[in-house]
Amino acid sequence: MSSLQNVLDRIDHDLEPATDRLFDLLRIESISTDPAYRKHCADAAAWLVRDLKSIGFSAKSVKTPGHPMVVAKHHKAKGAPTVLFYGHYDVQPVDPLSLWDNPPFEPKIIKGKGGAKQIIGRGTADDKGQLMTFVEACRAWKTETGNLPLNVTILFEGEEESGSPSLIPFLKDYKNELKADVALVCDTGMWDEKTPSITTALRGLVGEEVTIHAADRDLHSGMYGSAARNPIHVLVEILAGLRDTNGKITLPGFYDGVPALPKSIKKQWSELKFSEKSFLGEIGLKIPAGEKGRSVLEMIWSRPTCEINGIYGGYTGEGFKTVIPAEASAKVSFRLVGQQNPKKVVSAFRKYVKESLPADCKASFTPEGASGAIQLDYRMPELQKAAGALKSEWGRPAVLAAMGGSIPVVGHFQSILKMQSLLVGFGLDDDRIHSPNEKYNLTSFHKGARSWARIMEALA
Repeated sequence: MSSLQNVLDRIDHDLEPATDRLFDLLRIESISTDPAYRKHCADAAAWLVRDLKSIGFSAKSVKTPGHPMVVAKHHKAKGAPTVLFYGHYDVQPVDPLSLWDNPPFEPKIIKGKGGAKQIIGRGTADDKGQLMTFVEACRAWKTETGNLPLNVTILFEGEEESGSPSLIPFLKDYKNELKADVALVCDTGMWDEKTPSITTALRGLVGEEVTIHAADRDLHSGMYGSAARNPIHVLVEILAGLRDTNGKITLPGFYDGVPALPKSIKKQWSELKFSEKSFLGEIGLKIPAGEKGRSVLEMIWSRPTCEINGIYGGYTGEGFKTVIPAEASAKVSFRLVGQQNPKKVVSAFRKYVKESLPADCKASFTPEGASGAIQLDYRMPELQKAAGALKSEWGRPAVLAAMGGSIPVVGHFQSILKMQSLLVGFGLDDDRIHSPNEKYNLTSFHKGARSWARIMEALA
């Protein structure tokens, strides 16, 4: 029997004690955003340090201006690659408590739809259950072979749910200690409960608030209507010009750095059981918007966007007031992909607005952040090896998916630690993360650990 098979059998055999350990961690009320739970966050970090030490890691809790970072190392696989595994032990607040069917920090297993066993409690899916899949894979390797197939460094953060204020300074201070060949991030999900997924792209984000200024005060529309410039008219015309009739964004140079979707990936996505009708129907819509000729999956996973997130000006209170406002504002966001340059997008947007202004108006801008996208090379050896390992475990090819949102730590690993990240997670869309009755399927926990055991061997 191979070492890997022994490890997989050990994970199967020890599922009950592994679940008990997860329950112990879930009981710790590590809510990072509320100062009242500061000690609980420290307790969670200490619990993880003790657990990692019990399986042979050198581990420590490192103080930060906020909550501790857990750093652990097991570097005994001579000649093998080194991986950095990241997770976070902090959780979201539980409000409103009245909507929980069970106390949020008293985890239990229930039967969900279809009879699937579900672990219920705050942090089950985001991210304690996820991070413990990797710890349990390490435990099984150590139990069966006395070593790990890889050199492993672990970083568990305690402030992910409160904006990670300590993360960037910490990464800069500890970048030599955290050096690795690739990072492993387990804060994502699967395509469905039977199909694994690897997230290969995260979109970047540019946010801009623009204000159009016209007259030096609000005006009576009966006295000044038509004669005086209305900044709301100016603003909506500018905003309307950001996209053409085919849904393409009109800013010059906007698509510079947008990669073509490989034919193999486009084919894989087209074969997924994804219903555009159901996707839009769930929110009361029927007709896809955006770029004509693109599928909905392409648009939400691999294409850049321009969205107007808010627009306001003039009188918006109860009743009616016939006013021409002195100014009007809008919040505009751009989701970026590939190698799009956030600074160039900001510059192009501001130039477009200024060039579109009438002579007696001016514009001011408030930046709301600008970050680039993350795109893995589909030919990346570690990606191919992880995909093969997941297929072996789940019996289905892993979906090479993308995310419309972002996971900031991945960008920080790239810019500060100079390493790419493999994003493999076992959460499901119905896990209710950040909401009452958060859950994590027992199968996700069990097969997640088995998956990491296989990935570790593949990467080694």
